[in-house]
Amino acid sequence: MAGKIYTQSDFDRVSDRTGTRSIKWDGREKVFGKADVIPLWVADMDFETPEFIRERIARRLEHPFLGYTYRGEEFANAFTAWVKRRHNWEVHPAWTTFMPGVVAAVSMAVLAYTEPGDEVIIQPPVYHPFYFCVEGHKRKLVLNQLILKDGRFYFDIEQLKSRITPKTKMLILSSPHNPGGTVWTPEELTSLVQVCREHGIMIVSDEIHSDLIFKPNVHTPILKVAEDYQDKILIAMAPSKTFNLAAMSTSVVVIPDPKTRKIYEDLVYHIHIGLGNVFGFEALEAAYEEGDQWLDELLMYLDGNRRFIHEFLKSELPDIGMMMPEATYMAWLDFRHLGMKQDDLNKFMIHQAGLGLNSGTQFGPEGEGFMRLNFSCPRSLLEKALKQMKSAIQTL
Repeated sequence: MAGKIYTQSDFDRVSDRTGTRSIKWDGREKVFGKADVIPLWVADMDFETPEFIRERIARRLEHPFLGYTYRGEEFANAFTAWVKRRHNWEVHPAWTTFMPGVVAAVSMAVLAYTEPGDEVIIQPPVYHPFYFCVEGHKRKLVLNQLILKDGRFYFDIEQLKSRITPKTKMLILSSPHNPGGTVWTPEELTSLVQVCREHGIMIVSDEIHSDLIFKPNVHTPILKVAEDYQDKILIAMAPSKTFNLAAMSTSVVVIPDPKTRKIYEDLVYHIHIGLGNVFGFEALEAAYEEGDQWLDELLMYLDGNRRFIHEFLKSELPDIGMMMPEATYMAWLDFRHLGMKQDDLNKFMIHQAGLGLNSGTQFGPEGEGFMRLNFSCPRSLLEKALKQMKSAIQTL
């Protein structure tokens, strides 16, 4: 890759993000009731968006017109080349379409492929917007709880079978799993597809964290194990988590079957949200064309951070558990040993530890006693946060 060579020291840099309308930093008082917590919650990295992406956007700004634009072939070509390199996955450019975000893609799929009163399955504890993507559109939410065993989540396939009725039309999957960081194996995904195939259930797979995989784990796009079920599968991906581009509101939706894709694109057209924005296109193309070396360095740094948390808890706070993430930059921490109700735990972290984390119950009732910690930040900030946590817990 031409240009700057990124190293681990780039991720050690601490930047001041206040005063930039940052939800993570400037939104602290609104979210946590006080502005002086260390924010380790929303999936937003405290690493600078790579220079090569910012340069691509700046070059486009040199052109003095910001009128209507279209994506062009470069958008799909950059994405398909990326997933071929990173996931050994062949995607035809015609399979791809656009959405402003992955949550919007999931919500659009619910509208496109189900009717009010239909049942939609999610598997908690799981990414909290899935709940309102279903219930906000007057569909019935069906919960198939995951099994927590030996520090990892597993599908409960037998329970899943028992949850299905003639009104069950869709299953929404988080892959890799958020908040647990589990990377589903091909065998696990195959078993899930098999159940859905038997009942004609549409699978909508949120794979936004698919680039953030720790070795030796390997991400498997669900379509790779469901080539004979492509008319019932939609995958949503984006560079936003990988390259810290959430503000660009640009995601990719993969729908191989032409009829299934037309249903989706017709709805997008009638709602008129499919144009996107020119800077999002430039950012996505730069990320997927030039981002390999930066991502490799990022993954090494994140791997160091997850190991740092694990070792800190093991030596300093042995009663606090941690599910070692196989992917993502989220740590699912188990505080049940403290014996606090969730509301009390949340307040304790905010007011005694000075930390802004995600409440476990935000991901479902199964998250009682847990909290999600975002470790995509300079290690010095992570160390400071963990020391504050230790000092607070020692006062109990």
